[in-house]
Amino acid sequence: MTLTLTKTILVVEDTPSEMELMSHYLRESGCTVINAVTAKEAMEKAIQHRPDVIVTDVVMPGMSGFELCRSLKKQPETSKVPIVICTSKNQEIDRLWGMKQGADAYLTKPYTREQLLRAVMSVVGVGL
Repeated sequence: MTLTLTKTILVVEDTPSEMELMSHYLRESGCTVINAVTAKEAMEKAIQHRPDVIVTDVVMPGMSGFELCRSLKKQPETSKVPIVICTSKNQEIDRLWGMKQGADAYLTKPYTREQLLRAVMSVVGVGL
């Protein structure tokens, strides 16, 4: 199945291999990908580039993905940008906490290309 999505996605991930895999899947599907390694960098790039969607890890040095999510939702420039949390934290409490912080979707690692694209498409209102 080939999914095509022409959106700008900000990927926030501190593990190079995960960043590469996620970016590859998204680019392969027609997305423009902006990368950030830290939550602080993600905040700056989100305001500067106005992405259509933000995909963020949770466990990162400094500010966590949960904190990033909260901060983005408080900023007028980024409050409406959908956020997909993509993490290895797969407990139900983590999912609930992520949604409470303002995430629009929650994806757990490992994931398939289709799962990632479905999560992104679901938050931008594109059906399959």
